[in-house]
Amino acid sequence: MTLEALQRGHRARIVAVDWDKLAPEDGVRLRALGLDAGARVAIAHRGVFGGQDPIAVMIGRMTVAVRRAHAAAMEIEAL
Repeated sequence: MTLEALQRGHRARIVAVDWDKLAPEDGVRLRALGLDAGARVAIAHRGVFGGQDPIAVMIGRMTVAVRRAHAAAMEIEAL
């Protein structure tokens, strides 16, 4: 399952990220924010428009907005 499919309020751990699906600069930014394998995450909010973009992801005590395309590149396991 990918991070984009995680339901709001549920927790998960990122098990892998397909960095080839992302632009190199996006990968650098996501790693700097801690969104890499092993991170524990939860969905806080989703965008209100058609594509539900962006997705607000909680990582620790921080909330980060990511695009659905970024979330789709992150393989997760539910906790």
